[in-house]
Amino acid sequence: MELIFNFLLVGAGLAMLYFGAEWLIRGSISISNKFGVSQLVIGLTVVAFGTSAPELAVSVSSAIQGLSDVALGNVVGSNIVNIGAILGISAIISPIVVSKSTIKKEIPIMVGVSFLLLAIILDGKIDFVDGALLVIGIIVFTGYSYHSSKKDTDIETIQTSQILHKNIISKSIVFIAAGLSLLTIGSFLTVDNAVIIGNNFGISELFMGLTVVAIGTSLPELITSIVAAKKGHTDLSVGNIVGSNIFNIMAILGISSLISGITVSEQVLIDVGIMLAFSLVLIPIMRSGFTISRKEGMLLIAGYVGYVIFLLYRQ
Repeated sequence: MELIFNFLLVGAGLAMLYFGAEWLIRGSISISNKFGVSQLVIGLTVVAFGTSAPELAVSVSSAIQGLSDVALGNVVGSNIVNIGAILGISAIISPIVVSKSTIKKEIPIMVGVSFLLLAIILDGKIDFVDGALLVIGIIVFTGYSYHSSKKDTDIETIQTSQILHKNIISKSIVFIAAGLSLLTIGSFLTVDNAVIIGNNFGISELFMGLTVVAIGTSLPELITSIVAAKKGHTDLSVGNIVGSNIFNIMAILGISSLISGITVSEQVLIDVGIMLAFSLVLIPIMRSGFTISRKEGMLLIAGYVGYVIFLLYRQ
């Protein structure tokens, strides 16, 4: 009976995630239009940071409790889910058109950050200095994303737009705040109860972090990207995934290791390598006609299914 209640709470959490994503996208698109900021930048920053809030809370909490496998596994697993499952599903729903700017700038940055993580963890830990480096990196990336991708919009036009549409902007901010709140609450509700369900089947800490917790904390990205794809906002969908992966490594692991150092197990090195492989495979996929087709989306999903089978075999 108690397990049934947990399943019902998971359902309620998923409903919150859907409406949270809907409101977050509506508010974000409105803000991007009013301030002359591209949807890609909004996806890389506001949406990506917002949908990564559950990962941040889970990883920080896990690091404080000394659950390093969960803290690191959550981030690595989420990044693999984001590319393999979420981007794959989004492409199947609607082929994703990718801008040349994304392929030349944001994707290489994501790959570079993945290589950086691999280099950092080779000594078996992510310490305070490593954390400080990662946090500085995410601050620089955010500033770079804004200034390099901002639309060339006349300042007076923006100021006039702000005065004429002050009420609309206020509503947009309310939508974003409400959306982020629902995404966070819905994610915790889903993850907490999914973990309880998983514990009933004797799942290990590392496996839990890489799968159950990773998938659970990635649900905001999943729902947000699916809704964005259905509405034709492909820049927002891609920006959300790329931005979330960068944010997960630099901000989440950075903040977590600043609060409490993270110990790295040998098994996780393999998973980080797989995460890097998923990041690298995006480059040839996106260069083929500057789109992620339905067929390529299915290949990404097949890759993720293969990874889960590998984890089950290792478990």
